[in-house]
Amino acid sequence: MKNQDYTKVFLTDQTPAEAFAAIKNVRGWWSGLYGEKIEGSTDKLNEEFTFRAGGGAHYSKQKLVEVTPDKKIVWMVTDSKLSFLKEPGEWTGTKISFEISKKGPKSQITFTH
Repeated sequence: MKNQDYTKVFLTDQTPAEAFAAIKNVRGWWSGLYGEKIEGSTDKLNEEFTFRAGGGAHYSKQKLVEVTPDKKIVWMVTDSKLSFLKEPGEWTGTKISFEISKKGPKSQITFTH
């Protein structure tokens, strides 16, 4: 099977510590606008959280499997039912990572799923 990862790299004016704190604050950027809900802890190793949206049409459960302060956060999707996918459970067993590095005066974030 070929690699089907999606990767997006971008720069921010935040320091690595600020970027790390913002990523850990999942409720601050992945909930609220359209009735999405986050339940559970989103910032400590081995803890789990769930995301729900669309009246239950979108659900995923993530476990934090790697947390390296100011450098990296990795989630393992342990369960998913996403109505926008042909295979609603397709995300189950995949990893979502955020890698942070310093690039001159900016921080680079590499998002991979």
